[in-house]
Amino acid sequence: MSLRIDPFHAISVSGLAHRLKAEGRSVIHMEFGQPSTGAPKAAIEAAHRVLDSDPMGYWESPALKARIAKHYKDKYGVDVAPNRITLTCGASPALVLALASSFNPGDRVALARPGYVAYRNTLKALHIEPVELACGANERYQLSAERIAALDPAPAGVIIASPANPTGTIIPAAELEAIAKVCRERGIKIVSDEIYHGLSYIEPARSMLEFEPNALVVNSFSKYFSMAGWRLGWLLSPPDHVKAAIAYMGALFLTPPSLAQHAALAAMDSEDELEGHIEVYRANRALLLEALPRLGLSAIAPPDGAFYIYADVAHLTNDSLSFCQQLLQDTGVATAPGVDFDPVEGRHFIRMSFAVSTPEIEEAIARLEPWFAAQAAASAK
Repeated sequence: MSLRIDPFHAISVSGLAHRLKAEGRSVIHMEFGQPSTGAPKAAIEAAHRVLDSDPMGYWESPALKARIAKHYKDKYGVDVAPNRITLTCGASPALVLALASSFNPGDRVALARPGYVAYRNTLKALHIEPVELACGANERYQLSAERIAALDPAPAGVIIASPANPTGTIIPAAELEAIAKVCRERGIKIVSDEIYHGLSYIEPARSMLEFEPNALVVNSFSKYFSMAGWRLGWLLSPPDHVKAAIAYMGALFLTPPSLAQHAALAAMDSEDELEGHIEVYRANRALLLEALPRLGLSAIAPPDGAFYIYADVAHLTNDSLSFCQQLLQDTGVATAPGVDFDPVEGRHFIRMSFAVSTPEIEEAIARLEPWFAAQAAASAK
């Protein structure tokens, strides 16, 4: 197994976007999966109060852990003891904790391809072998119980993401239940990335905890709660795994930011404001789905949730990174190359985030239509 970690190419695209902006160009940032909105008003007010009254330090908020536990009861009907929740510096460290504390070097962990770039790279960095399973349009770009059952030998673990990045696809409840059953029968540990929960447009996403109480669940305040820059997430571990998760967290990351924890507690009770963001994303999604055929982009993953369009551009390029760079140079619209999410077929795909304002989506469409038309005309020659 190669331990080489591939770069996150969307970061280089974003760097180019910021350089163009510094030169006075108008840039629309659709390359990263982060809300363009800030933290909820109540969260910011709480942060101001704490800054004036609390010197802060290394700390893990008991009140926040209890509130997250209540969230699982309210949202999914699952009883979770607060001590099973380890607060982390975002979902990325939570993923590191889940993998490092659950698997040994040389273990094999299955995951869907395309999938979030950090899954593959974090596994490699921990000397765990990623077993990437090609999942195309026929599989809705998701793993299934049938695919997991067919793996021989059985992997030590599997990473599930629903809604998924980069596709936005959601695994239906019946399939999640089937995956849980297969994994129990074969002794496969489940790591469920639920960072995009709350961002659904067709049906609500279900937590793997509803079907497998011993799953490790990764989540964060970055997406639904619109707090990406506050760097706060959590890992929910099985009872017999809590000590290991705490040990890894303390040794590698100490504690998450105190200020973010105070703010997050207030954010969790800002549902009206946060649901307003979802309505913006819903409108943006509708605008893009209407416009994509005019761009010649008819082969897309169904964006059930999250805030992405994953589009096939094979008729225009076999180098999605260069394609995204040229698109940005010509139009000022920044997108992410598919090679970040799929090192094999991703050269034919791009990802667009619609977590921006609706006027920005409208402007992006106005810029993209003539550009894609010109690319299609050039390819036809």
